Amino acid sequence: IQLIMRYWNRYTDFLVNGQQTVVPFVNIPSKPSDKRFIFRTGRSRLDKISYEFYESPYFGWLILAANPKYGGLESNIPDNALLFIPFPLTNSLQDYKAAVENHFFYYGR
Repeated sequence: IQLIMRYWNRYTDFLVNGQQTVVPFVNIPSKPSDKRFIFRTGRSRLDKISYEFYESPYFGWLILAANPKYGGLESNIPDNALLFIPFPLTNSLQDYKAAVENHFFYYGR
């Protein structure tokens, strides 16, 4: 069985004249379809959580973006923290892209 890993390079939206710029923080709106996960320090990892929900280990950053109170760092997530998992993936990526475009509209690139 061939496993196709899903990946989306979010950094291409932050290139200006071929140079990487700062990736801004944007809010991802919650949806009724979002999932929840209890984070266990020492046992949970964002790449594994991403794989569990999205069948790809590459979307830990999206989970962090949906949980801004942890400051964008996995190491800031306390034991037994309730994480919100943006779901489904495609809709959540569209929400992220729309939030980035909105950020660019108001603040420029």
